[in-house]
Amino acid sequence: MTTGQDLYNEAKKVIPGGTQLLSKRPEMWLPDQWPAYYSKAKGCEVWDLDGNHYYDMSIMGVGANALGYAFDEVDDAAKQAIDNGGMCTLNAPEEVYLAEKLLELHPWAAKVRYAKAGGEAMAMAARIARAYTKKDIVLVCGYHGWHDWYLSANLVKGDPLADVHLQGLAPVGVPRGLAGTNLIFHYNNIEEFKALIEENRGEIAAVVMEPIRNDYPENGFLNEIRRITREENIVLVFDEITAGFRLCAGGSHKVLGVEPDMAIFAKAMTNGYPVSAVIGREEVMQSAQETFISSTFWTERIALAATLKSIECYEKYHVDAHQKYVGTKVKEIWEETAKKNGIKIHIFGILPLIHFAFEYEDGLALKTYFTQEMLKEGFLAANGVYASYAHNDEVLEKYKKACDVVFGKIAGIFAAGKDIRDSLNGPVCHSGFERLN
Repeated sequence: MTTGQDLYNEAKKVIPGGTQLLSKRPEMWLPDQWPAYYSKAKGCEVWDLDGNHYYDMSIMGVGANALGYAFDEVDDAAKQAIDNGGMCTLNAPEEVYLAEKLLELHPWAAKVRYAKAGGEAMAMAARIARAYTKKDIVLVCGYHGWHDWYLSANLVKGDPLADVHLQGLAPVGVPRGLAGTNLIFHYNNIEEFKALIEENRGEIAAVVMEPIRNDYPENGFLNEIRRITREENIVLVFDEITAGFRLCAGGSHKVLGVEPDMAIFAKAMTNGYPVSAVIGREEVMQSAQETFISSTFWTERIALAATLKSIECYEKYHVDAHQKYVGTKVKEIWEETAKKNGIKIHIFGILPLIHFAFEYEDGLALKTYFTQEMLKEGFLAANGVYASYAHNDEVLEKYKKACDVVFGKIAGIFAAGKDIRDSLNGPVCHSGFERLN
């Protein structure tokens, strides 16, 4: 397994940070040992550059492949779009068809705009909300991308974003004049939210939040936010980039029973093709006409056609039910194999995006060791699984056996009184944004 790491070492010479996405950096998984690159991916199977085969029991394309890799019906739709011309002076009709489908799934919304990536769609949503309200401050709960509007939260003292997603996101290059325009509150902390409303009354353009990620809302949290934002004429924006198309076809807010003013989709909606969508109420979305928002490749046809087919397949095959089934099985596997081997773990998250944490002091080293040994068993794995339609009982049974083996190895290290770090074949994985030399 040297080709991938060799190429990654070359990549670090020509690409700042080595990759385009922090989540795909080998250092986030298994420094010096992660395969880094793939030659082929199909279903939930992956082959690296040396021909080694793995089952992906990790994040399935960073959450983008709810149907599985290279899903035939979706890819066939993309190929047909290629054959008919992926770009043209005229507009692709799929822009209209996809908008109509998204509005059918979300009757509260009236208009749709597209982008290519989740982060830029979030930036678009923040711009539209500010254009509509003619105000500047945005209250934020969750992770929403790399753009200035979001990263400006870290211009104030401390590292506010560390508590809601990643630590160490230095706002280098973000204009200091944006300090104070993005204020953080924490999920299920309604009193903290109310305090921010009171301190900034009359100045708040929007509340931008993930409706669900690791925890379910408690004590009417989302309902109370909806009530307050409506009373204060604040735009409520739900970032459904991660949670969307997990609990149902469309936004998780449909299951949670709270309707926002805007919602943003990407990832699982497209099964790996680059499309993001901002949907919203008529009066809010019309403000997109008053501020300049435009980009050539938002009109590209191929990904729009693939996304239409992806949503069709998601509904046809009841993928949400399968994701729940897979998540339930994974949870049972972790509980059973950890208990059998006397390993203490804490399981959290919604079933389609389930995670566990080692309940020991050196949890990061244990996570690294788990990934290291699962790789030997033929799995791309860490402490989280994004369920997909491609995960089946056969793969889950193999995963169970591998987890049993690896938890057993950890138990053996503990029994021998050894330091887990002495069993690592390389450095401990990164947990946040760290500069690469």
